Amino acid sequence: MKISQLMLFGIFFIGISSIEAQEKTSLTLDEAVKLAWEKSNEVTLANTKVNSKKYELQTVKNNQYPDLKISGQYQRLTKASIDMHNDEASAEPMASPDRAMFGMANLSLPIFSGFKIQSSIEAYDNLYEAESANAAKTKEDVALRVITYYTALYKAQKTLDLLNENQKQAQQRVTDFTELEKNGIIPRNDLLKAQLLVSKTKLSIDEANNNINNINFYLTTLLKLDPTVKLQVNEADFFNLKTNNAPTSDALALESRKDLEAIRFQQKASEANIRIAKSGYYPSLALLGGYTALDLKDFITVKYAMNFGLGLTYDLSGILKNSAHVREAESKALEVKNTEAVMTDRIKVEVQKSIEDYSLAINQSVVYDEALKQAEENYRLVKDKFDNGLSDTNDLVEADVEQLNAKINTALSKAAIIQKYYELLSVSGQLSQSFNLSKI
Repeated sequence: MKISQLMLFGIFFIGISSIEAQEKTSLTLDEAVKLAWEKSNEVTLANTKVNSKKYELQTVKNNQYPDLKISGQYQRLTKASIDMHNDEASAEPMASPDRAMFGMANLSLPIFSGFKIQSSIEAYDNLYEAESANAAKTKEDVALRVITYYTALYKAQKTLDLLNENQKQAQQRVTDFTELEKNGIIPRNDLLKAQLLVSKTKLSIDEANNNINNINFYLTTLLKLDPTVKLQVNEADFFNLKTNNAPTSDALALESRKDLEAIRFQQKASEANIRIAKSGYYPSLALLGGYTALDLKDFITVKYAMNFGLGLTYDLSGILKNSAHVREAESKALEVKNTEAVMTDRIKVEVQKSIEDYSLAINQSVVYDEALKQAEENYRLVKDKFDNGLSDTNDLVEADVEQLNAKINTALSKAAIIQKYYELLSVSGQLSQSFNLSKI
């Protein structure tokens, strides 16, 4: 009977362990970024704005095509009294029609409008390209947010692993010190110090778990996943990435940054708006054509009444009033030009800072690797002295804490290199390309 109960308990425990394992979902960085591009609200909104600009462009292009309008009327008439005033008396009474039908078709084809139509097409075409560039920049921003969360999740999970490993050693030390204290080999104060280290490590573990839960929620929300899903970071993303092609100057950024590209397209659109404003100085010329049909029952019938010709429109008062519109358009174009200059300077600063930060992360990682070796060797020596009664508990606990901090700093420095590398790609306008060319 006891054996059966133990077997049931074992099966139950295995089932619980399987459920907990299923709750964790391994997700590579490449998969996370592409999932965000598919489901992120920001990317969806950006793509919708691009489509809106595309339809606006098509609407403006339609202005260069002919306008064809048809209209018709059918009316019932009352008994009308019709009197034709002429010199000759008519012996026969005039007919009184009781219905009327009227139809008309008009065609208008713009020939010249002061270059307004073509300039409008050019302006909206550039605005469409600018919105497309903004959408690409949005994708890069979303990708960088995913990378930031993903890296933070890796750091928190790695910190938790190291803390749990250290906690096991600290708890074992408490067990050992308890026996030593019972036998009077060490004072109770040493045991309390070992127990205090376990408590402090437990607080750090609780904080690490809290960070993991928060970051996991942020990332699952961004990726539109179930918040209950526990994401497991793929550690290989931080050790297999080739970072030898990192940008070393701002030349690539000034050529590839999508936000700067959007400003340049807006500048071209503003120049086209100046030409649109100047079109008010010119007359408009259109080709006109029409067809008319009239049927007034028992009175008059008109068929095949066709007309064609040219239509000229010239707003003379606009010659004086239009100068304000031109100056307004020129001022807005100057605003965009100055915005481009400001953004160019800002991009140069961002690139230089990212280059320095990336270089610093690499150098710090080298230092942390050396510090870890030193901390491990220091702990080994202190532990050996402690076992031989040449060192006290304070030295042992301090060496243990320094070794733990060195392990954490070394692990986090590897992730910092990857994060700074992707930040450098982002400010250089190369972040999206690095994922578009990669394979899941």
